[in-house]
Amino acid sequence: MSAQAGIWSFTGEPVEEHLLTEFSECLIKLGPDGESRYVDGPLALLYRPFHTTAESHFERQPHFSRRGFVLTWDGRLDNRDELIAELRSDLENVPTDVSIVAAAFDRWETDCFRHITGDWAVSVWRPMQHELVLAVDYVAIRHIFYYLTAHRIWWATDLTPLVLLSADKLHLDDEYIAGYLASDPDAHRSPYREIKEVPPGQFVRIRNGRSSIERYWRPCPSKRIRYATDKEYEEHFRHVFRHAVGRRLRSDSPVLAELSGGLDSSSIVCVADDILRKEGAQAPRLDTLSKYDRTEPDGEDWVYFRKIEDSRGKIGAHIDTSKLAVCTASIEYDEFLPMPGYIGIGRLLEAERAMVVRSGGYRAVLSGIGGDEFMGGIPDPHAQLGDLLLQLRAGRFVRELVEWSLVKRMPCVQLLGQTLVDLLPASLGAHFSNQAKAERWIDGDFARRIAFASRLLGPHETLGFFLPTRRSYARAALSIANKMAKRTQSKLALEEGRYPYLDQDVIEFVLSIPASQLLRPGQRRSLLRRSLTNLVPQEILERRTKQLAARTPVVAVGKMLRDLERVFSHPWSSHFGYINRDGFLTAVRAAVNGNSIHIVRMVRTISLEVWLRDTISRGLIVTPSSPVPSIEATLRRASA
Repeated sequence: MSAQAGIWSFTGEPVEEHLLTEFSECLIKLGPDGESRYVDGPLALLYRPFHTTAESHFERQPHFSRRGFVLTWDGRLDNRDELIAELRSDLENVPTDVSIVAAAFDRWETDCFRHITGDWAVSVWRPMQHELVLAVDYVAIRHIFYYLTAHRIWWATDLTPLVLLSADKLHLDDEYIAGYLASDPDAHRSPYREIKEVPPGQFVRIRNGRSSIERYWRPCPSKRIRYATDKEYEEHFRHVFRHAVGRRLRSDSPVLAELSGGLDSSSIVCVADDILRKEGAQAPRLDTLSKYDRTEPDGEDWVYFRKIEDSRGKIGAHIDTSKLAVCTASIEYDEFLPMPGYIGIGRLLEAERAMVVRSGGYRAVLSGIGGDEFMGGIPDPHAQLGDLLLQLRAGRFVRELVEWSLVKRMPCVQLLGQTLVDLLPASLGAHFSNQAKAERWIDGDFARRIAFASRLLGPHETLGFFLPTRRSYARAALSIANKMAKRTQSKLALEEGRYPYLDQDVIEFVLSIPASQLLRPGQRRSLLRRSLTNLVPQEILERRTKQLAARTPVVAVGKMLRDLERVFSHPWSSHFGYINRDGFLTAVRAAVNGNSIHIVRMVRTISLEVWLRDTISRGLIVTPSSPVPSIEATLRRASA
């Protein structure tokens, strides 16, 4: 997770040294292992490494290709061996990831991006063509933000320097805010209208002061994998999943794996242990980190992650997240954050996790993100039933409708109605789906203007898929890309997140097989459970509960109720027209009194307000005309 950045002045003015130094200082937490630069008059490239593999220590960036292109690369190249075999005549004796990518760009230019597998972001300066190319991996696990004006373009791995160093007052992007409050903003957006992010599976070309965007990856509707037996699907999945985990054990320091005790994270740990035991890997060892909260309903994670620890004969680090409910920290934060998504009361748990990462010398952390979305972890049968309807398979449709009705404890008529609603276009489905109902504190005018109800149903792009199950998984890929594009690592403990379930080969496999392999009536994660029978302890394979962290955040909100009432007495989020203040406070009080509430959206609304106040206090964004008192002024007036 190294840092890269650059400045290109279209007017021909040389890049100022102090500006490049300030850029570097903003990125030092992301790239603490040194700094290197390339400056050529109006163009400057900056690179700050964060080494996680043995090969990365030999990289020299910015890197010059044989054809004279200049690259900065942040990534982990997973198909090194395949590319080395194909590009061997163009490579140095000890090829690093960036030198392989440079050779690929020399040979195929922008077509090379479809050949690169892994988590990556790359900037390429083509001096003879006077052109800049920015590209990221297929789901934007690595990021590049850019700020294009009539006079220059700035770009960086992190959004912070683009906001703090531009000296411009920026405008809020209402589309981003709507996406943030609904689920996740579109991957190419930032909170600021003027600053964009390189979209997943695409690259941005800058030439003559203008930008164009081209796609190099999309899910393939025509790709089909069909086997005669379940066993063949299981063998194929074991191969791609084992390969996905093994790729992420390429590390010259110990690897930490997040272990919840659920099937997704447990499978990663068990497969990784088996790889280290039988095949070996670059990583010297694998340790685990588990969070638990015994106060939560179904708070049994601690029971199950201990079964994995017993199985591997090694106790991992543990963090009790119920501490959030008794945390006395302020909801504010001191340092600037370029995006909403954080509340100060989480600092205690973040610091405890950071201590584990730092003390263990970990730089790579394995995560089970993507398991729910792509392994059949969400027991939603509507798409599968929709497939059978469109295929006119009446007999099987009736059988599965009855089976799912029993599993879901839902009348067949109701389940059929929901299936039919899911077949409607999003613009129509929003009128009938309970999922498309906005929280009562979302401002009505804002919700109508921004089509908020449709956003609650997720991405609308079908990507050419006909069957509902295929559209569902393709949309899941878009949704996870939106999530990953805005995911930031903790700056208290620098780490590189690695996600086996988001491996490109795994996702392309999932998009090609029948959905019934992944989800069956009463059998969530069916393929995963069947495939790993001899690796994962039986108690984990048979686990049917899932711990949802809902109670503790509500208790924490109750503890800060008085502060929230003060902060939301004059909220900027209401001033911008995003929320209804009275409706939000009413919902907060109802949640504290035990009423059901979408706690994630409530916490996001709090986070948005705290972020708005901090950003406005720094003079970074354009605001409506009438002022809103600062948090400090509000608290002083209340105490007086």
